Amino acid sequence: MEQLRSILENSNFSYELIQHEKPILSAQDGADYFGIELGQTAPTLIIKTEKGFFSLIVSGKRGKVNFDDIAKLLGCSEIKLASGKEVKQVTGFEVGSVPLVGVALPCILDRELYRYPYIYGGTGKRTCTLKIEPLALEALNQVEGIFG
Repeated sequence: MEQLRSILENSNFSYELIQHEKPILSAQDGADYFGIELGQTAPTLIIKTEKGFFSLIVSGKRGKVNFDDIAKLLGCSEIKLASGKEVKQVTGFEVGSVPLVGVALPCILDRELYRYPYIYGGTGKRTCTLKIEPLALEALNQVEGIFG
């Protein structure tokens, strides 16, 4: 959490770290809790390809992600979600709490997120959510592509 805080403080982006008593377990839970559109929630998924692991930040509105489209974007033949154990190994975080920024993996972003002034996602701590400008994700992550 300190690494995330440092990255955010050294950026010129508007953000807020929001503490809450209970973990937010789904995009719908997040939208309901914060009183925002479902599309503003931004879960960070970890995917596994023959080129290695990537973080995939999606709009909660999307529902399912077409992995064939992501494979084409990355020039990969196969993509699947990383297992919980793999997520912990490559990020240091549990599934469901991977931060929006500060993960040392190449990143793919959902174009849908840019429709909103702020998006809400993980911080590495289950009882804290990051509210941040979507453009910050491009500047603060190693972005390999944008889909959607």
